[in-house]
Amino acid sequence: MRKGQAAMEFLMTYGWAILVVLVAIGALAYFGVLSPGRFLPESCTLAPGIGCSDFVITYAADGASTIRLIMMNGLGESLTNVDVAITGCTDDAKASGDDGDTWTDGSQLDITLTACAVGTVPSSSGRVNTDITLTYKGTSGISKTKTGKLAGKAV
Repeated sequence: MRKGQAAMEFLMTYGWAILVVLVAIGALAYFGVLSPGRFLPESCTLAPGIGCSDFVITYAADGASTIRLIMMNGLGESLTNVDVAITGCTDDAKASGDDGDTWTDGSQLDITLTACAVGTVPSSSGRVNTDITLTYKGTSGISKTKTGKLAGKAV
C-alpha cells in the first residue's frame, strides 16, 4: 500500500506542474506573444535581375492605404512599358519608368501604389503578405510578366 501512495503522490505532483506549464503557454499564445508572424522578417522579392531596394506600407482605415516600392533594374537592358501592380491596390501615382516610359539598366524605379484594399493591409499593426506583378517589354519588344512577393508590417 505504501508504494501505491508514493507513486500516486509522484504523479499528482508532476501532473500539477505540467498543468501549470500548459496554462502559461496557453496564456502566452492567447495574448499573441507566441505569434510567429511577429518574428518573420520583412521581404520583397521579384524576378532575378530586378531588385526591390526598399518598401514601406502605410495603413489607412478608410481603404486608402499605400505601398511604396523602390526597385532596381539589373537585367542588363533598358525596359519599356513598365507596369507594377500589387494585388488589392490601384496604381494612381505614376513615376518615371512606369506605364510606358523607359526604365534604364542600373536605375531605380520609385512606385507608389495607392487605394490598397483593407484586406491587403489588414490593420495598422498587421502584416501584409501579397503578390507583386511586374509587366515590361525588353529590347526584343516581347512583353514579359514577372511575379514576386511582398511581406511586411504596416505602419
